[in-house]
Amino acid sequence: MTTVVLILQILVSIAIIAVVLLQSGKSAGLSGAIAGGAEAIFGKKKGMDELLSKITIWLAAAFMILTLILVILQ
Repeated sequence: MTTVVLILQILVSIAIIAVVLLQSGKSAGLSGAIAGGAEAIFGKKKGMDELLSKITIWLAAAFMILTLILVILQ
């Protein structure tokens, strides 16, 4: 049972890393002002960022639950 939960936790952690890397960064400073102009012209995929944010929240919750299960099993 512990092995199955551990494998699930590894898969969830890899998924969290992938989803976080797919999200666009928050623009800040002078580089944000330059990139912000480009986003105003070409548009920004807001729906995809919101979806990735929700997926990140669910994966983080799953990771915490799996961690608690592993602690209880050991």
